[in-house]
Amino acid sequence: MTRQVVLDTETTGLEPEQGHRIIEIGAVELIDRRLTGRRFHRYINPQRDIDDGAIAVHGITREFLVDKPEFAGIVDEFLQFIDGAELVIHNAPFDVAFIDHELARLSSAQRRIENICSVVDTLAMARHKHPGQKNSLDALCRRYDVDNSQRDLHGALLDAEILADVYLMMTGGQTALFVADEGESATTGADAYAVARLPSDRPKLRVILATVDELARHSALLDEVESRSRGRSVWRTQAPSAVETT
Repeated sequence: MTRQVVLDTETTGLEPEQGHRIIEIGAVELIDRRLTGRRFHRYINPQRDIDDGAIAVHGITREFLVDKPEFAGIVDEFLQFIDGAELVIHNAPFDVAFIDHELARLSSAQRRIENICSVVDTLAMARHKHPGQKNSLDALCRRYDVDNSQRDLHGALLDAEILADVYLMMTGGQTALFVADEGESATTGADAYAVARLPSDRPKLRVILATVDELARHSALLDEVESRSRGRSVWRTQAPSAVETT
């Protein structure tokens, strides 16, 4: 079983060394390349002002965060969610540096992400696959036809969900992106698999078969191909029975 957590953060600014802090964490879980429906999402009170440039990106103000918990209040739940997983992050050095900074503020042992999880940087991956091209999350959404129409501002949970789609497309396509029905998502381990169910009242697909005239024209075309190839055509097969549709 391969467990991955696709993660994103929003911050008060760009440099943790300058005292900037995490203000939002969003993460979604993948098991064996399937979204399980398990999510982690918390807003965090940074106990400091937020740069105007950062607010322009994510729209989160200090006033909005005044009643939210500090990082110390969510750290245990957060570490439990990501423990042992492979983290998938776009521009991972940025987010990991901020998380490590927050952990270092709380522990003299200076716990670090590298001691808890392995990390995949999708920005580095995209630059390798698409050198010389734009590889922002928005650019990758356009390249891989991932819907990001709701992304007017950056938001950690929404960006994590979008990145999960992009990552699966970058690494071979989406194998199964069904999530459990509301109230059915489990909490841990193998129980977190989601089951895809088709509605019982789903109408049967309409099957439209070729008409007699269409089959005759198709046969004539195959005759022409076979004649021009001097009998070496590989397209001639036994013609199906004609069924008229109404």
